[in-house]
Order: sequence, then structure tokens, then C-alpha cells
Amino acid sequence: MSAKTPPHIATLILLTGLAALSLNVFLPSLPSMAAHFEVDYRVMQLSISLYLAFSAVVQIVAGPISDKIGRRPVVLWCGVGFMVMTLGCILAPNATAFLVFRMGQAISAAILALCRASIRDVHDTEKAASKIAYVTMGMAVVPMFSPAIGGVVDRYFDWTANFWILFTMAGAILVVAYFDFGETKSKSGKTLADQFREYPELLRSPRFWGYSLAAGLSSGAFFAYLGGAPFVGTEIYGLRPDILGILMSAPAIGYFFGNFASGKFSQRVGVNRMIFIGCLVNLFGVSVSAALTVTGVDSVYTFFGLMNFVGLGNGMVIPNATTGAISVRRHLAGSASGLAGAVMIGVGAVLSALAGRVLVPGSTALPLLLIMGATAVAGVISILMVMRRERRLALAL
Repeated sequence: MSAKTPPHIATLILLTGLAALSLNVFLPSLPSMAAHFEVDYRVMQLSISLYLAFSAVVQIVAGPISDKIGRRPVVLWCGVGFMVMTLGCILAPNATAFLVFRMGQAISAAILALCRASIRDVHDTEKAASKIAYVTMGMAVVPMFSPAIGGVVDRYFDWTANFWILFTMAGAILVVAYFDFGETKSKSGKTLADQFREYPELLRSPRFWGYSLAAGLSSGAFFAYLGGAPFVGTEIYGLRPDILGILMSAPAIGYFFGNFASGKFSQRVGVNRMIFIGCLVNLFGVSVSAALTVTGVDSVYTFFGLMNFVGLGNGMVIPNATTGAISVRRHLAGSASGLAGAVMIGVGAVLSALAGRVLVPGSTALPLLLIMGATAVAGVISILMVMRRERRLALAL
């Protein structure tokens, strides 16, 4: 390891995995956390949507800062901040304080965005898509097992144990990053105000919006799932927290293989076609699950099993769409990564909160599946618009 060379893939996997772990390791504990703080389940469900919303804000700010001063210092300081906020979650005296510190944990989203930007700093578009796919494929291992681990920990200890796991792992990963995360971006020489004034250049790009929305809307189906699956599992199918944690890991299995496909074929098939195929796979899984629910032949196995297709589609869409978004204006890779991540997380925050609102006692999983299906369709439309735009640009040349 050397702090003077670009970080190894393993280091990037650990850093991005920390963000994934903080998102979902405690999900099986939401019912017991609601009981602990003596609040309604919907209040604790805000720990997902508020986290996602603040993640969007963090990435918007962190991108330009890293373009100005470099990726390394921002990554390290965000790691320290995450540990402080995690400790606050553990010691929170009430639900309000917990939610405040939980929002603070969203600082880990900046680390995720800057890991992607650091890859784009040193690789061309197609190679970057492949590298990002392999990083997120490794990251998929974390959400594959973390809900299951969280459910077991909740059953034999209590909900705070999951946050102690986050605190400990963050400290260990931060040490690795300190010794291995070398700088990949030279300082821009611009003021921070100048960096933020370059955002309109991205906002005026139809392709940037197309790629960002393709990623945001495709992953929106997954975020809606995160917001609604704990309710579906416990209230509709009557699952214990540990079993719920295991079954909630289903999309991560598909996500792992989707990222593997992206890493293997993106350079050969092309970024846009991989995104389009991934959006269709995502839509297929949700549509079949909704059809089974409408006909009354759904089960706990069909609901969670078909979520593998959602994960598979996202694994194909997200690394390629992210690479497309940060390649539209390469000199603004950090800002583009932050803004694209903000769009994706912002959409996820809205859909996660909406999923928590539409599921009420006595309902089936259909309202959740309809939300997921609508966002999947919108994702297909977004990438089709990008492909149409690129054909027009090619004809203009």
C-alpha cells in the first residue's frame, strides 16, 4: 500500500461497502427500534428516507470540494465524520436525536461518489465502466449478507449492536484508506465558488440528465423495496427479524451478478446497451411479481425471489449509467459524480418514503410493486432518450 499511488480496487471496495453496510444492516431491527423509542414504525422508517435525502445533499457539496482540493482529504475526513455520527446514533436518548445522527451518517455517501470519481480520474470511459462495475460487484457482497447479519444480531443482542459493528468497521477501513488511498485528482486551482458555478454546465447537458435519471429511476425500484420490504415481510408474511434479514438480501445476489456482467461485457457491448438491457430486466422482475400478486398466487418466495431481477438489472444499469454521467464533462468528474449520485439518492429517498406511506395494515404488496414498476418504466424511457440524443449528435457531425 502507498498513499502516493491510486488506491487499489480492494480499498475502493471496502470504502464503498461501508456506505452499503450503513444503509441496510439495521433494517431488520426497525420494528424493535420503534418499540425501544416508543414511536410508530413509520417514524423509524424515516431513518432510511432521511438518510437518502441527506446523502443527496452531501454528494452535491463533496463533488466540487474534491475537484478543488483532491479526493484523498475529503474521503478521510468523511470517514472520521461517519464514526462520530455512528456513535451519536448509539447514544441517542430519543427518536429525534437518533434521526439527526442518522442523517449525519449519510456523509458516507460522499465516499461512495469520490471512489467512482477516482476511477474515472485514471481510466477512459469504457474501462472506467468495467472498473466501477467490479468495485460495485464487490460492494454487493455487503448488502447480500448485512441484513441477515443484522437480523441475527438483533435477535441475540439488541439494535445498538448493529451500530457498534458499523463504528468498528469504519475505524478499520479508515486506517486502510489512510495508507492506500493516494491522490488521483490534481487541485483545480479554482475557488470553491468557481467550482459550484460550473454546475450549470452539467445541468444543461441532456445526456447527463438522461444517464443520471436512468440510474436514479432504475435504482428507485430498489430503494422503494428497501422502504417497503420490512413491512411486507413482517406484516404480510409474518417473518421473524432474522428470517426477514436473510430474505431481504435477495436483490443483492442479483446485483452481484449484474455487476459481474457489466465488468465482463461493458467494454464489448457498450455503456448504453448495457443500461437498456438492465432496465428491461428490472422491469421484468417487478412486472411478474405484480402479476402474481394481482392473481392471488404470490408468496413470500415469489416476492423476495423475483427481487433478484431488480438487483440484476441495477447491477447492469448503475455502473454504466454512472460512468456515462461522469464522462459527459470529464473535467468535472467529481462534481458530476456527486450530482449524479444526488439525483439517484434523491429519487430513492422520495420513493422509500412513499413506499412507507402506501403500505398500511391489511394491504398487500401490490402498492409497493406498482411504485417499483412505474419507476422501472421511467428508467427505460430515460436511457432511450439518451440513445436518441447520441444518434442526433452523431448525425450532426
